[in-house]
Amino acid sequence: MRNSCGAFGACKRAIETHLETCFIGRVAKPVKTQWDFGELFPPEATAPSRRVFSVTELTAQVRRLLEKEVGQLWVSGEITNLRVQNSGHIYFTLKDAGAQLSCVLFRGELQADRAVLQDGRKVTLGGGLTVYEARGQYQLRVTSVELQGVGALQIAFEKLKQKLKTEGLFDPARKRPLPRYPQCIGLVTSSTGAAIRDVIHVLQRRNPALKVVLAPCRVQGEGAGAEIAAAIRLLNEFHLRETSRSPGIPFLDLILVTRGGGSLEDLWAFNEEIVARAIFHSDLPVVSAVGHEIDFTISDFVADLRAATPSAAAEVISEGVFASCQFVAQARERIDQLVHRQMDGKTGQLDRTNQRLARLHPRRRFEDWLQRLDDLQNGLQRCAKQGVRQQVVCWRNLTERLARVRPALLLKQRREIFEQAESRFHEQAGHRLRELKSKLGAAEARLRLLGPEQVLSRGYSITWLADTGEVVRNVDQVSPGQRLKTRLKHGELYSQVEED
Repeated sequence: MRNSCGAFGACKRAIETHLETCFIGRVAKPVKTQWDFGELFPPEATAPSRRVFSVTELTAQVRRLLEKEVGQLWVSGEITNLRVQNSGHIYFTLKDAGAQLSCVLFRGELQADRAVLQDGRKVTLGGGLTVYEARGQYQLRVTSVELQGVGALQIAFEKLKQKLKTEGLFDPARKRPLPRYPQCIGLVTSSTGAAIRDVIHVLQRRNPALKVVLAPCRVQGEGAGAEIAAAIRLLNEFHLRETSRSPGIPFLDLILVTRGGGSLEDLWAFNEEIVARAIFHSDLPVVSAVGHEIDFTISDFVADLRAATPSAAAEVISEGVFASCQFVAQARERIDQLVHRQMDGKTGQLDRTNQRLARLHPRRRFEDWLQRLDDLQNGLQRCAKQGVRQQVVCWRNLTERLARVRPALLLKQRREIFEQAESRFHEQAGHRLRELKSKLGAAEARLRLLGPEQVLSRGYSITWLADTGEVVRNVDQVSPGQRLKTRLKHGELYSQVEED
């Protein structure tokens, strides 16, 4: 039985009610619940004394109660707070809209698919309810993990796909080519589905002579995979039996396994291992056309050829005959086109030959020579007239050039240019000289104004040490006995420092 996390709320309330009845300080009447707790906690109707439990004892009693009365169960919900410890144990919380349940998956549980456990996934867990006594917390000890909905089927699909790929069932080297002109095919599908109608309709339109041997079977639901595999084996046995009657002439050319579109659950029969192995061991090439173009099944990978739809599979099977029929139907038109093309080519070749003969006739060549002679005479006359005109023009040009380049005129022009340049040079040199003299006078005036002579003329003097020439600016620079030199406006004085 599969329960949701909400069932644990009722379980918890029932246990609490029972414990209040059994361990309260006064005598109380036992409360009946959905489980019988009489064996674990016998009523003490006449005992006036109370029994005091330790926390460890109480928790142990609750654990035994849960493990005995609840036992193994299934619970569904969403995974959250997933934690993988270094020890290999996995701890997480399973929750739904109304409650949450602590869960643990121990490392030794090899049957549980640990890869399915991820935060946010909705799963169905199998295990036993117990109590972790160290925290006094009840939890689910997980032994089985299943992914809910389509996700579980997808994971099963990927697992089987990887397994069969490892075994070499998908190896392209083992896939066989389809016969180009099949005469009889085996069809594995439902006798009442839309796929058989699509296949028959396409085959009748493209290759009406093709024979179809139907092996009807269910294509969805419980046991459909076994029926599909049995139908494939039945067609192979039928092929061997009929071929043995006429050795060297195969009865069936290939097998088409098909059905229409649907959900992943509807197509699941073609994802079963028994179908994959039946296709793999088939003596005849197998074409798989399951669902729509976006649908992929295990049978598509194992089959010798995968078609997107049942109609597409019928077109692939009948392509050789259909193309040959089209070729035959278009052969007459193509022959007519080739004949007309050859006739047009020969006619054009004959016309070109006549034209070439007309061009190479002796009279035509003689006429060409006469015309060439006339052209040469006309050209000679034109060249003579043009030569005379060129000589006249050249003489006139030389006369004009001689008149323009007379030496006297050229010297007069150059002399005028030289005189004008000389005049401009003298004028610019004089102007520049006056500017420089003006700047020199202004500089001399500023120099005289800032020089020491101007300061000395106002009554000041400059004193420096006679020995070193150092200018005296402070009394501390001199000592008694040193000679000083003083410059005035007119002349210099020598003096000696005396002690005051």
